[in-house]
Amino acid sequence: SMSLREHALSLFRSTVGTVRPAPMLKRAVKLQGDGRPQLLVKGQAFPLKRDLYLVGFGKAVLGMAAAAEEILGDHLIRGIINVPLGIQESLHRAGMQEMLLKPHSKIQVIEGAKNNLPDPEALRGAVAIQELAEGLTADDLLLVLISGGGSALLPAPIPPILLEEKEKLTKMLASRGAAIQELNIVRKTLSLLKGGGLARLAYPAQVVSLILSDVIGDPVDIIASGPTAASSHSVQDCLQILNKYNLLHNLPKSVETVLSSSPTKPTAPEDYSHVCNVIIGSNTLALDEAKCQAEGLGYATLILSAAMCGEVSHVATLYCQLIQLVCLGFAGLGGGPLGDEVRGNLLQLAAELRIPGLNIAEFLQALRGFGPDRAVCILAGGETTVQLQGTGKGGRNQELALRVGLGLHRAQAMETSSPPGRYEIIFLSGGTDGQDGPTEAAGAFCSPELVDEALQEGIDVEAFLSNNDSYTFFSQFQGGHHLLVTGLTGTNVMDIQVILIRAM
Repeated sequence: SMSLREHALSLFRSTVGTVRPAPMLKRAVKLQGDGRPQLLVKGQAFPLKRDLYLVGFGKAVLGMAAAAEEILGDHLIRGIINVPLGIQESLHRAGMQEMLLKPHSKIQVIEGAKNNLPDPEALRGAVAIQELAEGLTADDLLLVLISGGGSALLPAPIPPILLEEKEKLTKMLASRGAAIQELNIVRKTLSLLKGGGLARLAYPAQVVSLILSDVIGDPVDIIASGPTAASSHSVQDCLQILNKYNLLHNLPKSVETVLSSSPTKPTAPEDYSHVCNVIIGSNTLALDEAKCQAEGLGYATLILSAAMCGEVSHVATLYCQLIQLVCLGFAGLGGGPLGDEVRGNLLQLAAELRIPGLNIAEFLQALRGFGPDRAVCILAGGETTVQLQGTGKGGRNQELALRVGLGLHRAQAMETSSPPGRYEIIFLSGGTDGQDGPTEAAGAFCSPELVDEALQEGIDVEAFLSNNDSYTFFSQFQGGHHLLVTGLTGTNVMDIQVILIRAM
């Protein structure tokens, strides 16, 4: 029988496999011939009256474009994509030929946004995309590929604003404590292409956007700053933010000019009747695939939420309490005073974390339906945050795994709070893009036994955590066997967590 670790790894791989660009596009997009060709996107038909063009921007767009070109064949007239600097070289080195365009591709690739910041190369790509969009007619179709990281790859400040002026303003806002949402509102207002700008420029052509979401809740106006979605914000919102951070009086002349001549109301949604935005890949889709696989392996499976967010230590506590409840249920003690205590803690913590779509009461109800001898799988996804205090190496996934392992070890050490019986538990957290912090690991596996073993060897797990050094902990332990190393995946739908529990 496979170990829990092998099961967890296979479930993680299946989630990533399902949102890899090629299978994802092939599921969502078909081309129908027969004299009057049409593009079918998730069952919706778009007739190809004249020419088909393609543009794209984002970290996963190269693989999406390669798959799209294969599907579209000769119908594609021309394409331009903006992708991160060095990505073709990285994929080539990783042997991921299927993510690269063919030698005689009709799609031009522009690499830019070094360190995920807008730069002159990204601007050059954005201008090329803008020119292509402006030249379209009512009989053309523009296919837009969007993934996370698209925002930095599509900088096109409204003239006369210069890229460096916009950047300087964004940096000033950030240094005064503006939240990412506020920064995005200001960026969108000063941009030609963000906040629905690309779709407006492409009018009257039909615009179909295929979106790979890396944002909790899949909001199309937020992913890559929503170039093909109506913006829900106005110039008023932008001015309020600038006022809040006392920046209204030292704005560059160009920014003042643009703000004073911008329309005050957001564009009416009917201005977007020529646009269709389709989410073709997301954390939710990936979790659904993992659930099918886990059930196939014989696990009673529940999806907790695709929107797990919050400080990593709080999220770890939530997972530890959930796991304790499952173990209490196995021991038939779920309804006892101990179960009530853990349940109370859980409900309180969930209320504090305010995770979208997380209904703990409903989840606990579903747990009660599981027989005591079933192996249980709990799946979740989203993106946690880490407050960096130390100088160690690691990422949010490795830190989350280590914190859960330590929490479970502590619960087991306090005999009173740990149910009788023996359980095998594995917790896995990984980034679907194959990266977690500045290391080659995508995440890590952890178990209470691993922490137990480390402590017996005199290793101070706490010290590693307070130095944000989870990577060093995992790599020096059991030969790094607990690190999740997948290499670049060419996709990104945030993070996935897999919890497997079985009675021994």
